[in-house]
Amino acid sequence: MEYTKIIEHYEECFDKYGDTPRGVDWTKEEQVEFRYQTMLELVNFREKSFQVTKQVSLLDYGCGLSHLYEFIQKNNINNIEYTGLEISNKFFNESKQKFPKNNYILGDILKDNNLLQNKYDYIVMNGVFTEKRNLSYEDMFEYFEKMVGLVYSYCNKGISFNVMSKQVDWEIDTLFHVPMDDMANFLTKKISRNFIIRNDYGLYEYTVYLYK
Repeated sequence: MEYTKIIEHYEECFDKYGDTPRGVDWTKEEQVEFRYQTMLELVNFREKSFQVTKQVSLLDYGCGLSHLYEFIQKNNINNIEYTGLEISNKFFNESKQKFPKNNYILGDILKDNNLLQNKYDYIVMNGVFTEKRNLSYEDMFEYFEKMVGLVYSYCNKGISFNVMSKQVDWEIDTLFHVPMDDMANFLTKKISRNFIIRNDYGLYEYTVYLYK
């Protein structure tokens, strides 16, 4: 499956735009913090608290340039024990250089069964499934199913991820627009009924919280 084309696309964005939101192909910089906040609210929804104070471990799967970690720092969120994972050498090396004290993992979970040695309370996958590039919808959905099922097995409490919505003015062929029925059917039949779909933060996408 040519999901490597997706990785190559993001690396091309980084080569062109550098350490910016556009460097990870978010074209509207004013929207990125809505995504980070929504991703991290995975924790608060599960813990039944507006602001969790106890320490939780979090894996930023597909951490890119560690912009989520920068958001955590900027907002003085001190209860998160952060780890980043990247499949791209370019993004891995850039993140390690920026934050040498952080724990980062390099590799492809679909190719290396031993890549993750620990489980994490929460796993965030921001932007991992928004692009499909030249993949068909069916091939991208197959890749998506494999990844979600595998990553879910490494969380203790829950994972979050986003996809592009079908409720848009127009669709872009290279993006992964997923009908909510397809999402709910997959999760209910193959993973768990314990999920929340967030469609309340004003962007042409939605975020899923999938809990244990």
